[in-house]
Amino acid sequence: MRLIVLGAVVALVVVPAPVAQAEVPPIEWTACGPEHPGFECATVTVPLDHDHPRGAATTVALTRKPATDKARRIGSLLFNPGGPGASGIEYTWAWGAKMSAGTEGRFDIVGFDPRGIGRSNPLRCFASEQERAEFLAAGPIFPYAPQQERPFFDRYRSLASRCDQPISRHMSTADVARDMDLLRRALGDRKITYFGTSYGSYLGTTYANMFPGNIRALAIDGVLNPELWSSGRQIESDRVAAREVLDEFFRLCDEAACAFGPDSKRRWEALLASVRVKPIQLGGEVWTYDRVIERALFAGYASEAWTDIAATLDQLSDASAGVSTAAAVYDNFFDANLGNMCADIEFPRTFGAYRAVSRYAAAGSEFGPYWWWSTSACADWPVNSDRYTGPWRAATSAPVLVVGNHFDGSTDFRGAQAVARQLPNSRLLAYAGWGHIAYRRSQCAIDHIHAYLLNGTLPAPGTVCPANPNPFLDPAHQLGDQDFRRSTGPVAGR
Repeated sequence: MRLIVLGAVVALVVVPAPVAQAEVPPIEWTACGPEHPGFECATVTVPLDHDHPRGAATTVALTRKPATDKARRIGSLLFNPGGPGASGIEYTWAWGAKMSAGTEGRFDIVGFDPRGIGRSNPLRCFASEQERAEFLAAGPIFPYAPQQERPFFDRYRSLASRCDQPISRHMSTADVARDMDLLRRALGDRKITYFGTSYGSYLGTTYANMFPGNIRALAIDGVLNPELWSSGRQIESDRVAAREVLDEFFRLCDEAACAFGPDSKRRWEALLASVRVKPIQLGGEVWTYDRVIERALFAGYASEAWTDIAATLDQLSDASAGVSTAAAVYDNFFDANLGNMCADIEFPRTFGAYRAVSRYAAAGSEFGPYWWWSTSACADWPVNSDRYTGPWRAATSAPVLVVGNHFDGSTDFRGAQAVARQLPNSRLLAYAGWGHIAYRRSQCAIDHIHAYLLNGTLPAPGTVCPANPNPFLDPAHQLGDQDFRRSTGPVAGR
């Protein structure tokens, strides 16, 4: 079934016009500090609007782990971990040593906070952490009863005025791709070497289509279908992928006799029916329907957490009702996630359209409404004329490596398949397991990605990396190695 209501979304291809080239910004590297030994930091100035490179400016913060093999140094490897809204700097501090070792110390590993995010002139929609926490606590995570829908829509739509700042009008992925090409030039690289995961795959795909001749190597893992994302039809994928992962969770839970088994799917359906009627108290916390859905959705990201998720669901299924409160931490991710998504996509503008799509989103999947309703923040967001919506079929100057997991609840494997079809000069690598992105999970995938980034070696056509053991039977081997266990893991976005 196709999503008819989303005809409200502009379907015309929007290709940004060629812009004047901005001056290459100087980079002055300094030590990041004793808490991040071996890393250097810098801030560069870029045009706020690349259509007017001599106008207002904004800043992009960078970090790098310099190449250790200076004699064989290839250049810089730019990395984006996703979100949108995640700090590339924080993730590079967590993953940089692993990436450097895996690529033989031949790259400067460079992470950056995209414009409006983290340390790069961050978009802030609230005056304080407390104000943001109060906003989030004023309603459900997503509406799960008809009477909640209009208040939720109106509350989230008000974010457009809260977030209306100069940077919010220039936070599209196309803006970031132009920044990235400017960084390539500033770093002294003739062509780019890039690795992007999750939403970072969309940034990579956008760059590949806007600057197809500037690619040395470009690997993307946990891949969004750009035709769905850019047109506002990502819900077509989201509602299916998360449910497919949950079905795997049930199957493997019963197979391993996990805490939520036996017959875990039946217990899940009974739990949802119960918590819709009455919230459940577990210890000092209250679990409403939306919180239970959010907890289960995490299974699509982190197979290493499946044992803990099953234990929580088991406890919830027999618990009683009660009351609790929760705190929130202000780190700009919420604001930046909306700023980028709303700049990229023209969503419907009316409550009626949102409600109609929510019925489609809920059909056959309890997770669809979770993904869909948060986008109502974009209903009044200014349209970004510089966003890029295709075409997505550029012939790149070097092959692109496209990586996807068979059971990824955040970035559906079909997205990787679609991009591999769209880009004529690409190769698909699959991981047959569970969880979000292969780079943290499969040593087979990690090795293929490193070999490609180093020397352009592609896996053989049709290569599928084998799945790790059943997550319920062997949770310790769901991640590639200890370096990734120390990292923050995937954020609650893309």
